[in-house]
Amino acid sequence: MIEQLPAPALRQWLDDANRAQPLILDVREQWEYDLCALPDAQWIPMQDVPARAGELPREQDIVVVCHHGMRSLQVGHFLEQAGFSRLYNLSGGIAGWAEAVDPAMRRY
Repeated sequence: MIEQLPAPALRQWLDDANRAQPLILDVREQWEYDLCALPDAQWIPMQDVPARAGELPREQDIVVVCHHGMRSLQVGHFLEQAGFSRLYNLSGGIAGWAEAVDPAMRRY
């Protein structure tokens, strides 16, 4: 099951030095990623995920990110069917992050 993760909860997770850090998988298009992105996010466009899923760690939590949380949820379902189990969807996407966590982030 893919857990919905609000932006403030992800911020708290990333700030917790005692908690294993997740891989942040950004599945947006290149132009979107170039406008704004979460620090240290791994960028794999949605359409490339099926061919590149083998690059992702199965033993690490993965937080999937897109603009508003819909494409990332689809990618999360794909990864779940491919055998990944430690999956989170950033609810509200990068737009929710900009609104709730980083108001200085560029928006589109």
